[in-house]
Amino acid sequence: MKKHLFLSVAIAALIPTQAIAKTYGHSASHQSSSKQDNSQQVSDKVVTEQRTALANNTHDKGFGPQSPRDIDSTAGKNSRIFNAAPPSTDMNLCNIHFHKNAEHKGGEFTQYAGNGDGHGYQSGFKYSGTLSASELTAAEGEVCPSKHGGLNAGDTIEVHYVHTTAQVNPGPTLGACLSDAIKNPQLRVETQVYVLVNDTNALDFANLTLHENTNGLHQAVNIPSNTGTPVQYAGSTTGPGYNEKGSPFQVTWSVRPNVAKVNIESVGQWCKGNTFNEDHAHGVRNLVINPKLLSTIE
Repeated sequence: MKKHLFLSVAIAALIPTQAIAKTYGHSASHQSSSKQDNSQQVSDKVVTEQRTALANNTHDKGFGPQSPRDIDSTAGKNSRIFNAAPPSTDMNLCNIHFHKNAEHKGGEFTQYAGNGDGHGYQSGFKYSGTLSASELTAAEGEVCPSKHGGLNAGDTIEVHYVHTTAQVNPGPTLGACLSDAIKNPQLRVETQVYVLVNDTNALDFANLTLHENTNGLHQAVNIPSNTGTPVQYAGSTTGPGYNEKGSPFQVTWSVRPNVAKVNIESVGQWCKGNTFNEDHAHGVRNLVINPKLLSTIE
């Protein structure tokens, strides 16, 4: 990807807490643990109206390329340009969170989950491969429960390992990636899609999210390196809060095309306590398909 002049991301001091929370598709407070009927799906008309609103609200406003996108498609017509962020090994890990179903489409996650509830839940893309009956055995108890429902064996999650050039410590939300000293850090998201299986021999989520201070930088030391060459592109932050408006954040994405299997029980344990105060899956933003809001993948 060509490197160009990096334009400022939104200034932290000017962004209310609610706006940062919307980047992740949930309120700042933790979701309560309760079940709801997730069988209802909004009509195609609702999604079309959301896409139209996004187009109208970004037209001639100068927004940069948006995310998520189909990583198997390289086309895009957005003319906003910014420097690609450095490799994650030269940046600080600042946040880890995950979305139920993949926000991105492509590689081994191309099965559409449906339109969902219109607010980012029960939508996105699922692992397009097959799992054994034993891998799909139900886990004991609720896994990462929330008012939008918990996780089940066979579910797909997209994990975002967010990195920043600011001098910060890992913590909750995008706010952990910004600092008073640098209001416009470069941001990179290393992305891995996982499928949850009931198998103790599968990957352990605590290990996958392990972070250490290495040579003065906070690093996620066990991001999989065997899930295909990451697709790198210029985009934005995600989350359903941006279904009808553009994200002002500029982000370099590295999305791995292949899925890895993770032990669902280990994900449940992680949700019970971690550095990032994450206890449930986030909703997904509608796939961005408007060429005017997509960068060209080189």
